[in-house]
Amino acid sequence: MQAPEKLAASQLFIRCDPGEFDFKTTADLDGTTEIAGQQRALDAIRLGMSIRHDGFNLFALGPSGTGKQSTVLQFLSTLTPEAPCPDDWCYVYNFEKTRTPKALRLPPGKACMLSNDLDHLVDTLFNVMPAAFSSEEYQSREKEIRESFQEKQASAIDKLELDAKQHDVSLIRTPGGFAFAPTLKGKVIESDDYMRLKKEKRDTIEMEIERLRDSLQSIMAQIPKWNRETLEKLNALNRDVSGFTIKPLFAEIRTKYRDLGDVVRHLDAIENDIVENFEQFLDQEPSDDEPPRTHTFRKPMNRSRFFIRYRVNVMIDNSRMNGAPVIIEDKPGCQNLIGDIEHTSQLGTLVTDFTLIKPGALHRANGGYLILDARRLLLEPFAWEALKKALRTRQVSIESLAQLYSLVSTISIEPEPIPLDVKVILLGERRLYYMLSTYDPDFNELFKVAADFEDEMDRNHETHLAYARLIGSMAVREKLCHFDREAVARVIEQGSRLTGDATKLTTNLQSICDLVHEANHRASGSGRDIVTAEDIQAVLDAQLYRASRMQERLREAIMRGTILIDTDSEKIGQINGLSVYSLGDRSFGLPCRITARARLGEGEVIDIEREVDMGGPIHSKGVMILSGFLGARYAADEPLSLSATLVFEQSYSGVEGDSASSAELYALLSAIAAIPIRQWLAVTGSVNQYGEVQAIGGVNEKIEGYFDLCSQRGLTGRHGVLIPASNVSNLMLRNDIVKAVESGLFAIYPVSHIDQGIELLTGIPAGEAGPDGAWPPGTVNRRVVERLKAMAEKQKSYEVDAKEKPKKRR
Repeated sequence: MQAPEKLAASQLFIRCDPGEFDFKTTADLDGTTEIAGQQRALDAIRLGMSIRHDGFNLFALGPSGTGKQSTVLQFLSTLTPEAPCPDDWCYVYNFEKTRTPKALRLPPGKACMLSNDLDHLVDTLFNVMPAAFSSEEYQSREKEIRESFQEKQASAIDKLELDAKQHDVSLIRTPGGFAFAPTLKGKVIESDDYMRLKKEKRDTIEMEIERLRDSLQSIMAQIPKWNRETLEKLNALNRDVSGFTIKPLFAEIRTKYRDLGDVVRHLDAIENDIVENFEQFLDQEPSDDEPPRTHTFRKPMNRSRFFIRYRVNVMIDNSRMNGAPVIIEDKPGCQNLIGDIEHTSQLGTLVTDFTLIKPGALHRANGGYLILDARRLLLEPFAWEALKKALRTRQVSIESLAQLYSLVSTISIEPEPIPLDVKVILLGERRLYYMLSTYDPDFNELFKVAADFEDEMDRNHETHLAYARLIGSMAVREKLCHFDREAVARVIEQGSRLTGDATKLTTNLQSICDLVHEANHRASGSGRDIVTAEDIQAVLDAQLYRASRMQERLREAIMRGTILIDTDSEKIGQINGLSVYSLGDRSFGLPCRITARARLGEGEVIDIEREVDMGGPIHSKGVMILSGFLGARYAADEPLSLSATLVFEQSYSGVEGDSASSAELYALLSAIAAIPIRQWLAVTGSVNQYGEVQAIGGVNEKIEGYFDLCSQRGLTGRHGVLIPASNVSNLMLRNDIVKAVESGLFAIYPVSHIDQGIELLTGIPAGEAGPDGAWPPGTVNRRVVERLKAMAEKQKSYEVDAKEKPKKRR
């Protein structure tokens, strides 16, 4: 197997040619942007928004910053203007069930009109009602009814008085009522004279008085009936007058809403209630120049709360809406979603009414689209369950959480539910989507469409132009400096670098937007109105410097010898591996020393990191794989009489990943064959049981970390890195590394097999097995086999000696 050639400088960084653009600066573009690289997500969004059946809500999943919200909004911006404008909703007083306010649905703009009409009606009634009841016609009719009652009562008493007089009895009016007394010649008989009358005469008089008392009692029993009849006539008069007074006012309002049956029925209920409670409009507070008025009607109720029943609580006003609404709720708490019932304190008691019902995001988005952040939604207590209930029942039921969970003890109201027709779009990371899909049985029923956003997109002329349009649209929209085409090309190159793949571009638009803003700040601060490639590079260098404190401290420790890293000599069983450190959203690479020791044993390779619980499962798997490679290649027909140890030197935290498994295998082969490894070469790459070197992540950071150390120590032309050949397409290295490779001061070798790597590291051919399975003399593999055979023979001799040694007698 031939050793690989060094990579050319042109393979280390795929440049974007500014000449492929037709514009000089982004000012030449039309300022529009387009969605690129998200066709799969766009198809899902289109499907979810076009199906109006239950459950076809959308979950847009992908990493933060990939433009999920902006993509959804851009798609909806083409959809919503053509959609019908949703209706208005309002709550009104329920005259039949006072604790259940009624929900009224009206055409767009009609809810506020109804509210204004009713407010104006009430104000008008305060003027027309007192005038109607102060009219001469009303006063005369009222007087007539009252006089009729008084005449009927007086007539009955007069008849009784005449009857008594005819029978020598007088009807006497006293402060306590009526009394009867005998008379003689028209004069009341004194008591002494009465007792001197004959007994027969007294008995006759008493019988007449008793009869008259019965007649009086009968008359007195009729008076309450006559009084009720009088009150009924007065009430009928009041109803007729109030009804006649308000009828033209209501007729005018009904004309506006004659096509809305619910509104007309509510107006009828208001009219009937006003007729029954007309006296509430007759007791206004008099002005300073008006004498206080008195009325014979019943005392009015609490006026400040009574007239609330005639008001309209406008929940949703779509009078200014063009098309369907698109609502983004940044704080999707339960009350912000479904609305709330507020309370006020009166005399130490919490009270509420239908005017204190507040709408939620679902009300505002009804008939349109509601966009929510899934993580924020799940963090809010009760919000997720409230949203699911609304979607499942297709209606919004406003409930007071304090009342629902008995946090307060007070009388509340239960508003009628409002029918719900909304598309809910959740934005979140993939782990949230899969977690909800796995553990919430309702989730797949309610969110049947998933728009999976790509982390990256293919790098081609179309996506390059999409980046340019994005920058141009930002410059126009946010009044930024425009970019020349060289600056656009440098942004595209950085977009490729962020993906860790020279053939891709990142779809994490947030990082690109941040880069554009910083470059604009630098250019405008220098008094220029065009951003150049030098501005982009300066921003990238500044970003790297701000995040490199820890990297510099660790490299300083290596330079001072605190952390031992050899980059010049050759050592047996020692190699420089490459690792990646991740701190927040930043990663950097550094070399680490890996050592291996081999001795006679029973065929086990001990991973010291694993033994002390500092190695992760993937790292331990890599060590087991290289053990399988050793056994299959060198000990297929006999036991592997080897005991080896592997360790990351000066590692004081956990080790995870299998990207160092090839380096560990190289170190182990060196330890077994006693062949030194060139320390000026560093290694990264995982290995399988067939010795094939596999791709790893963070290849750019690893190469740059080792290059920085070698550059600080002084490049000699020997330094280099072995990487998996399958990672060549991922290379987007810094310009200083490209120049060093071009000058022959640094080298990068693509390796596809362990044999290629060991040959580069030792300078000795790895060798290929012949037809008989024997390795050529002087090769690395031959020396490994010979050492293992020597160990096996020594192991056998020990076993024979142990069997022949006589046992001690007791």
